Amino acid sequence: MADTPHGTHARLAPGLPEEVREQLDREGRTPVFDPTLGVEVDRPVRTTTPPHRLVALGDSLTHGFQSGAVFATDLSYPAIIAHELGWSDSYRYPRYGGPGGGLPLNLEFLLRELEERYGRDLSPWELPLALFRARSWMDGVEDYWERGPGRVAPVVRAYNHALAVYGWDLRDALSSTAAGCEAAVATPKDDLLSQVVENHVQRAALHVYPHWSTSTSQQTLLDAAKALGEQGAAAGEPGIETLIVFLGANNCLGSVTRLKVAWSGEDFQDLTAKNAYTVWQPEHFRIEYAELVRAVEPVNARHVIWCTVPHVTIAPVARGLGSKTTPGSPYFPYYSRPWIAASAFNPAQDEHITGAEAQAVDAAIDLYNEAIEGHVRQGREAGRDWYLLDIAGLLDRLASRRYIDDPNARPSWWTPYPLPPSLAALDPVPDSRFLTGDGKGGRATGGLFSLDGVHPTTICYGMIAQEMVNIMRLAGVEFLQGSGALRTDPVSVDFERLLLRDTLVRHPPQLLRSTLDILGWADQTLDWVRKALRFKA
Repeated sequence: MADTPHGTHARLAPGLPEEVREQLDREGRTPVFDPTLGVEVDRPVRTTTPPHRLVALGDSLTHGFQSGAVFATDLSYPAIIAHELGWSDSYRYPRYGGPGGGLPLNLEFLLRELEERYGRDLSPWELPLALFRARSWMDGVEDYWERGPGRVAPVVRAYNHALAVYGWDLRDALSSTAAGCEAAVATPKDDLLSQVVENHVQRAALHVYPHWSTSTSQQTLLDAAKALGEQGAAAGEPGIETLIVFLGANNCLGSVTRLKVAWSGEDFQDLTAKNAYTVWQPEHFRIEYAELVRAVEPVNARHVIWCTVPHVTIAPVARGLGSKTTPGSPYFPYYSRPWIAASAFNPAQDEHITGAEAQAVDAAIDLYNEAIEGHVRQGREAGRDWYLLDIAGLLDRLASRRYIDDPNARPSWWTPYPLPPSLAALDPVPDSRFLTGDGKGGRATGGLFSLDGVHPTTICYGMIAQEMVNIMRLAGVEFLQGSGALRTDPVSVDFERLLLRDTLVRHPPQLLRSTLDILGWADQTLDWVRKALRFKA
């Protein structure tokens, strides 16, 4: 990683892991855009199709989380892939209803509720009424999930193909079970000051995990994947055609959602103690990921796609503030909430991380991804049909303020990511800035990230799906038309269909003319970032 004005300070920061300190003296990791890593693997000719064409292990990005809630899971990237496979009728995934649009806090639903009642402008004397309305709305959501119809999770009587839970880090995926989630959902209390659903992650997880018997209630996500690999398979054939493994982002995401860099300690494998940490030391990450690889190896899948960890400091939930004092630096002096204007930012009062801390987090993620890449390479060298999807490189190529707006900051490998034609034709073209309305019913900025500033919009989930589809075609996976006929290359995701479903991109909320204004107000009064995006609440 190139030296920057923050680099010296980053290396001197107390508690900084030594290998991160050393990584700061090196160039940043160069992404790998060849999914095979240049290692050929013999693939025998297949005459059968496994019964489970797609299984996805992951966290919020695989679960379908968007704008602070898991809701429209039929628009998650695995569900989009299943649609393109012609297999959507067989693809099993959790569903979430309720009056407020899923769990735990659907910001889009909340903003549209306020806009419907108060219009696009809130006068000063309407703010108390809007606050009261927001709290009442949230109270109704809380009552539904804690005391109403949503309090009882459905009994999952067949293994889901979507094996993902928002907020889950590597240890959660390896160790958490339905039984543990049921124990965590204690008798809720009706807190007038905190109206985000209690134990919302565990409640959501109970829609994912198998728990139709005592034995299945003790299974982890990896156990469920292994069971699917054995189900219905022909003799000598795998039960899963393509397995996607997309985990690890929550081992560093807290650095931007909490705006705090807390390196993991020796108790990083404790399901409770680890919640104090926001960034895993690379050594600890490697230990966890190696255990994940060992758990995936016996899963009977024909192809496995492994995803790298994105550089979370690019997500617009933490916006760079101040001027880059050195040409070529990718980093701003401070990172705080996107609704705080640079002119109003006070580092003595406002939550933030420094540019030095952001650089250290990115250096750790580079080391994470070197480890993931190494596992995929070893797998292919051992004859496994494993592939690498470098999500980190994809996101870097879409980073508006870091690279697109600042040519001097671009690393030598960088090229802009080519948007699908139907997205490139939009006005304005979607970018990685925080999504805002133009006051006229349209979009002013953003389009790739939803209203929580962390998770993709529907069209961006489609872009992830397209990258997966490309790798699946490289692996020889067949995609079918609705009639059952084979699709010919190139197999393209139907972005027109996704655009019709993407209400944020087509008609974003216009309240206060800027989404940032109302979300900043909501965070100040309702503390939604801490409650909805720290996941363990």
